[in-house]
Amino acid sequence: MVKRRGTNLPRMGDFNQSVILEAIRRSGEGLSRIELVDETGLSAQTVTNITRRLLDEKVIAEAGRTINGPGKPRVTLRLVPESRYSVGVHLDPAVITVVLLDMAGTVVHRHVVRTSEREPRLIVDTMARTIDALIRDAGVDRAAVAGVGVAAPGPIDADRGTVIDPPKLDGWHRVPLRAVLAEATGLDVTLEKDTTAAAVGEQWTGRWDADRSFLFVYLGTGIGASLVRDSEAVRGSSHNWGEIGHIIVDPDGPECACGSRGCVEVVCTPQAIVERATRGGVLDAAADANGVEERFSLLCDRARAGDEAALGVLRGAAGHLAVLISSLTNAMDVDRVVMGGPFWSRVADVYLQELPALLERRDVTRALRALSVDGTVVGDDVAAVGAACVVLDEILSPRPTDLYLED
Repeated sequence: MVKRRGTNLPRMGDFNQSVILEAIRRSGEGLSRIELVDETGLSAQTVTNITRRLLDEKVIAEAGRTINGPGKPRVTLRLVPESRYSVGVHLDPAVITVVLLDMAGTVVHRHVVRTSEREPRLIVDTMARTIDALIRDAGVDRAAVAGVGVAAPGPIDADRGTVIDPPKLDGWHRVPLRAVLAEATGLDVTLEKDTTAAAVGEQWTGRWDADRSFLFVYLGTGIGASLVRDSEAVRGSSHNWGEIGHIIVDPDGPECACGSRGCVEVVCTPQAIVERATRGGVLDAAADANGVEERFSLLCDRARAGDEAALGVLRGAAGHLAVLISSLTNAMDVDRVVMGGPFWSRVADVYLQELPALLERRDVTRALRALSVDGTVVGDDVAAVGAACVVLDEILSPRPTDLYLED
């Protein structure tokens, strides 16, 4: 049994520093010391001591003075975005996306490489070379890079930093990705599930209120989900919350490898949608031998152009996805649904038109409030951006759970 006790003073100091940094970051324009006292509830002396240290470390800077009533002008303190950087890597079966973020969460540079290899060592070598090139091309001092966050398809072993048999990456059996990539780059590496990373990236934009909750539905090569409550991503006891591939959404659907019929994995993914369009004659298999991604894009292009058959396929897919989402939102009791991932932009118009009404009919709390459905504000790179935000999150975001000591 885990016993939780109080904290020691150094850990309390780290927590208070995170509280102050988070308040300054979210303010946008910066805060004065007096405003920080009001915002954080910390004493004036604590705020003064911590901000003095952060000024010395050049993490924050004085950014002008404001006059607000009688007394001395107030000095505004702002985050110095270029004081720290983080790298985010999204490992997708089709593509590796690498981004460099500054301390404010702004994307400074970006590289995308096709996942042409399947052998883990070769993919890790590609990651390491791309990370080195990214930092070099951005002209950033490597010493200012706080670390690398990797968003990988689950399941993962978070304690060991291992990727365990992801369904779309053949040969990835217990690959110690965190350790191998850290050795290859010389940087600290954090491994996160791709869907969880995406939710962290979305939360970091500051669009959603910290005291609200949302379900993030991730549309990539596979379909995943993640949950944010009180500004924290819910990871689960094994860090694998959101493995939803074998939830049944169509009992009469295709047979799944798990033995059931109509699972998310064989109904809602781009591959499943392309296969359904091909069976229905909407896509011509003989005339178009391209891969799933190209064929899915073709289907979406036709739907945007007004092709009723293509629209029918996507509307059917939205209906199946609504079954999945409503099951999760009714169980989790969240305030909103956010959709994102590398395939999201291609179906956004159809899904945002179809999903709200479908979900409202299934929402058990519809008499109390409306369940909002939104698209990501981060874009297609949300998992890579989120992975980099996971690294920054460790520096900037206060967590009450960090104050516990465990026996």
